[in-house]
Amino acid sequence: MALLAIALLTGSFVLSAVLTAVVKKGAVRTGFVSRPASDRYHQNVIPLGGGIAIVATLVAVILSAIVVVKYLVVPGHFEWLSKRTTIDPADFLARIDELLVILLSIVVLFVLGLWDDKRHLGPFFKLGVQFAVAFVAAAFAEIRVELFIESRVFASILSAFWIVLIMNAFNFLDNMDGASAGIAVITSSILFTAAAFSGQILVGGLALVFIGTLLGFLVFNFPPAGIFMGDAGSLVVGFFVALLSLRTTYYHQAQSNQLYPVFMPLVALAVPLYDFISVTLLRISQGKSPFVGDTQHFSHRLKRHGLTDAQTILTLYLATLCTGLGATFLSQVNLAGAVLIFVQTILVLSIIAVFETTVKNDKEAG
Repeated sequence: MALLAIALLTGSFVLSAVLTAVVKKGAVRTGFVSRPASDRYHQNVIPLGGGIAIVATLVAVILSAIVVVKYLVVPGHFEWLSKRTTIDPADFLARIDELLVILLSIVVLFVLGLWDDKRHLGPFFKLGVQFAVAFVAAAFAEIRVELFIESRVFASILSAFWIVLIMNAFNFLDNMDGASAGIAVITSSILFTAAAFSGQILVGGLALVFIGTLLGFLVFNFPPAGIFMGDAGSLVVGFFVALLSLRTTYYHQAQSNQLYPVFMPLVALAVPLYDFISVTLLRISQGKSPFVGDTQHFSHRLKRHGLTDAQTILTLYLATLCTGLGATFLSQVNLAGAVLIFVQTILVLSIIAVFETTVKNDKEAG
């Protein structure tokens, strides 16, 4: 089982890194680049298209897994593989339709984001497509919360709102080199831990493929970035994080009958959610559209404190790790321990708020 996990992680990493390098060269040749603007922090022309490599890797690896299991493992060609793992081929085959819906959702979001990268679509059209994709994924790929909710339709609608929220949170995070991809790696690693503890092989495998893919992209995106993922990448990244957060089982792995383990994804995603909510409220309070980009994100405020890009991103990573590590213990602690984890999360966000309030003239930025 460990060898299969390493293969998924390594294979995704290598393929993503190679494809990112290829796309980077192609983007320069075709002029598919991001140029400096008042609502962007970068001062140089940077190739776009990182989302192409991310999506291509995810689709290629997941489709390859389907082909291998359906046409090689099940017929008995790789009997040694099935004996060395705890994967039930029949269970995997039963979920192929769900995987295909997930792949279709990824492709639609990729096309939407790529179109927006080139044509700058209106926010309401984008939100409409995002909600449609999120609802279809929730209803037909089982990407939904079902705890104590009997109505499948209501659960799908509620889950669609969560998926769209996380998609846009990671879209907002894509405001500085390495931010969106790096934080997605950290939060997905936390969710992978939960999936592994609860024995969810398929969800854990998807998490490993996703983490490997993002690490391969980060080779070229960590400050100073050589390529951006664009909306074509950030929407897919957010969708996949939401997928992992909803498909992972938290309650059944708990050592008690308490319900607080279900808040694990909320704690793990506290930093990106804080950035999304605070920036949205700030823009509204200034009479601006929350959908128009600017340089008022937490990362930009840190940089105005004098930090370099690398120091800024590492600070974001560490803050995410602080909340994420606490989230991993929610299923292992009693009520007092859970309260301490929630308090720790609030304190981390409070530190972020202190940094934000000490920077003046934010309204003039961007």
